[in-house]
Amino acid sequence: MAPIMEAHGLVKNFGRTRALDGVDLSAEAGTVLGVLGPNGAGKTTAVRVLATLLRADAGSARVAGFDVRRQAHQVRQSIGLTGQYASVDEDLTGVQNLVLIGTLLDLPSRAARARADELLDWFDLTEAAGRPAKTYSGGMRRRLDLAASLVGRPSVIFLDEPTTGLDPAKREDMWDVVRRLVADGSTVLLTTQYLEEADALADRISVIDHGRVIAHDTPDGLKRVVGGLRIRVRPADPDRTADVAAVLAAVGRGAPEVSSRHALTVPVLDESALAEVVAALAGRAISVLELSLHLPTLDEVFLTLTGKPARDPSPAAPSADVQSEEDAA
Repeated sequence: MAPIMEAHGLVKNFGRTRALDGVDLSAEAGTVLGVLGPNGAGKTTAVRVLATLLRADAGSARVAGFDVRRQAHQVRQSIGLTGQYASVDEDLTGVQNLVLIGTLLDLPSRAARARADELLDWFDLTEAAGRPAKTYSGGMRRRLDLAASLVGRPSVIFLDEPTTGLDPAKREDMWDVVRRLVADGSTVLLTTQYLEEADALADRISVIDHGRVIAHDTPDGLKRVVGGLRIRVRPADPDRTADVAAVLAAVGRGAPEVSSRHALTVPVLDESALAEVVAALAGRAISVLELSLHLPTLDEVFLTLTGKPARDPSPAAPSADVQSEEDAA
């Protein structure tokens, strides 16, 4: 099956800063492509090129069968875009915002209103439809902004860090929206810094760092980069930590790692190691509060691939993505 969205060798420079350095991306219809990376990695720049808001210095891209450079108008008719910040008119009501978008898309007045009502109901905003958007909560504004990007029934939807600034409950609500979009037949490109978000939503993930794609695979495939399955055990009695370490050392591949709260983790060859650990713990009468067999987390994958955490808490200089926004304004 041909990808509904693909990019090859995208390069974009802003002065001496290379925001994209030969980026390749692709997504099949009806899937979610997660584009994962820290601030300044090039995620937003890539989205803006694919959405025809920026022109790449080199490389090519097609979205919904159209070339983003030569057929930009057709691309724009086929996509929806929700950026990192809500772009609705705060002085207009929810329904007025959506009807305005419908009018700009050349929908007849009655059709624009019908589509607005449909989306307001879909995003649970019907009760707030007659209120100015400036009275909405942050989560409601994000939902209205996403609704605005769907008025034209796009086949490809770009969501650029759509849950930035939302609390965990609102983030879960947005995840449900993404799942519904895909179930409705759309293809979604989702950029995010949240590893758990990519893990929860994406069919495939492209990891970008310093303007380059450094990995592309399914979530489980990426997790295997770190070394396959792991067993984690946390003893009920912290004084038995050394005994648990001995059990894990006997079945694992390497020395167990001790994390906070006396939990120990060791890589194992396959699932059969779990039964061996259970038997050994029982033989030594070691009670546990936690016992699990799992793949590494995406946090561990990102640290392995880039040598740094996904989200650096230290202050940083303005990113290439920020500069691209400013230069394009």
